[in-house]
Amino acid sequence: MLLLSRNDLKKVLSMRETIDAVETAFLEFYHEKAEVPLRTIIEIKKHNGFLLYMPSYLKESEALAIKVVSLYAQNPKKGLPSVLATILLNDPETGKPLALMEGSYITAMRTGAASGVATKYLARKDAKIVGTIGAGVQARTQLWAVCEVRDIKEALVYDLNENRAKTFAEEMSNKLGIEILTASSPQDVAKNVDILIVATTATRPVISGEWIQNGTHINSIGWMGKNARELDSETVKRSKLVVDSREGVLSESGDILIPIQEGIIDETHVYAELGEIVAGVKAGRKHEKEITLFKSVGLAIEDAITAKLAYEKALKLGVGTEVTL
Repeated sequence: MLLLSRNDLKKVLSMRETIDAVETAFLEFYHEKAEVPLRTIIEIKKHNGFLLYMPSYLKESEALAIKVVSLYAQNPKKGLPSVLATILLNDPETGKPLALMEGSYITAMRTGAASGVATKYLARKDAKIVGTIGAGVQARTQLWAVCEVRDIKEALVYDLNENRAKTFAEEMSNKLGIEILTASSPQDVAKNVDILIVATTATRPVISGEWIQNGTHINSIGWMGKNARELDSETVKRSKLVVDSREGVLSESGDILIPIQEGIIDETHVYAELGEIVAGVKAGRKHEKEITLFKSVGLAIEDAITAKLAYEKALKLGVGTEVTL
């Protein structure tokens, strides 16, 4: 079995390849060539955390994996990431364990890639300015992915922690070669961008629908359960809503469930799953003034396809450590 650390994964995964792989996974998902049980979630109330078990199998890509991921909002105060994960990749033919890999980086890359796919189909072609609310690990790969599918010239970032926003701006500006400015408020970000990334651990809305300009595309990836949200109801109501999974979002996402409970929208407000748009069954953006929203709760197929990509590239490049169980 191959062990792949975070540093190993950084050596083998590019965002462009990950976006392409994840797009393939969504296409298989639409064509019902994927086994994706709804994730098992254990809430650890005593420690304000969640543990998720996420298995999946892509039949055409032959990607079989399970991810165990934890979400602990208070971890940064303890010097730990809020998201920690491990992925086990198996051989579909024999069940043999092929690789065990650090899962937080895979999670960040595949989540960014999923938003990259959504942005490719939903954002305006002339989008130049992107903003992010939240400056954590996920926000980095979100911005990276958006820059892979649109010709971004400038970015804005806001975070409750001003120093974290400044560090984000410096690091990502150097990485992506674009100007990144820190903003004084979420409103300053939301009102002045073509593409808005919301990547927080918030339990209450961090943006208002009144701030969103016509023509904006929004990627929302915050996930803290069915009773919490980072988007307000007005934002959801004004948007053409595309999700990674209807079942997942309508089971788990407070961003959508709370507006439904309020009577602001109903389940028919979900315009499409991303796989339907990738497959060409439904159109993406239809006109320049549409507000489009991609709401993601994360699908295990994204982990499986990205883990397989990482494993195959690691074998090719001689990266990782072989162990015998």
